[in-house]
Amino acid sequence: MRGRRSAPCLLSAALAAGLLVMAPPAAPATAAPAPRDQAAALLAAMTPAQRVGQLFMAGTPATDPLPGIDLVKRFAVGSVMLTGRSHAGVEATARVTTRLQSSVRRGSAALFVATDQEGGAVQVLQGPGFPAMPSALEQGRLPVATLRARARGWGRQLRDAGVNVNLAPVLDTVPSAAAAAANAPIGFWRRQYGYTPAAVGVDGVAVAQGMLAAGVDPAVKHFPGLGRVTANTDTARRVTDRTTTRQDAYLRPFAAAVRAGAPFVMVSSAYYRRIDPSNPAVFSPTVIGGMLRRDLGFDGVVISDDIGNAVQVSDWSPGERAVKFVTAGGDIVLTVNPQVVPAMVRAVLAKVKADSGFARRVDDAALRVLRAKERLGLLPAA
Repeated sequence: MRGRRSAPCLLSAALAAGLLVMAPPAAPATAAPAPRDQAAALLAAMTPAQRVGQLFMAGTPATDPLPGIDLVKRFAVGSVMLTGRSHAGVEATARVTTRLQSSVRRGSAALFVATDQEGGAVQVLQGPGFPAMPSALEQGRLPVATLRARARGWGRQLRDAGVNVNLAPVLDTVPSAAAAAANAPIGFWRRQYGYTPAAVGVDGVAVAQGMLAAGVDPAVKHFPGLGRVTANTDTARRVTDRTTTRQDAYLRPFAAAVRAGAPFVMVSSAYYRRIDPSNPAVFSPTVIGGMLRRDLGFDGVVISDDIGNAVQVSDWSPGERAVKFVTAGGDIVLTVNPQVVPAMVRAVLAKVKADSGFARRVDDAALRVLRAKERLGLLPAA
């Protein structure tokens, strides 16, 4: 077309006029080395028994590391929970956790060391350096910024004691003050932050953020909620929530915590009639894989509520409980009772050897645990 010149013609004219100087061809770029996936490399070097061990959190008395040390050495258990009540204080607790960590095999990932430090009636660690914490209901009356700052202080106390996971905050919503007295697991003990999902979500997330800022991983609990049951799963069978649905408003605190980056979610052992009437939540693919993973988009560590001592799951053998939880999509089996760990580990390992699909599920869970440990600096130096 008249009045226009193609791009090659424009380029030729410019070169002829000396207006452009062609640079020499650039040397091929050297690709930056891909970052080393330390968690995946560690998993690849593990035996099946070591991988299975990462899927367990075993109870050990807060003042006595020996039961935990035994299980770490015999079964490569990857996490422990300080249980009972201790008035020994921060320094003495640090000596306990140091002994626990020193029992880990050289070249292995360090332990998640957890406890229940909610406040009020649920505060395992007390004594010098661990001042009394108010109940969650009292915490919920504080300004949000104040609560977040207080939680960071409580987290620092845990971190100084060698605890890196707090099995808190509770995100269960009890419908009202009147309903609290009949709600055995939560309301009776004032473990709720308030009586609406909005209040519980705001305050629970603030506590989780404070813990994270202190270098302690919070485990929000008890998904999908224990605020509308009456009996306690620790002490009763067939504990059932007849109200909660898959799109329930009472799930909003958990959704808010997931959006805020909660690294752990604890799943309850209650039945949820309107979600999966056939399985307790800890054994339910609908609850773990459907609601928590897909609906909420949670990609962190799924930990069970206690399935070692809980009467709710006593119809199954310890080994069956562990296998069912992992099969449903869980990552860490929590048992307050260390005596059932051998049976649980052996059952999971036997299933790994017999079922390649289950073996892949164990690998996925172990890798998720190792990645969570990597974020906290708990993997061995490369």
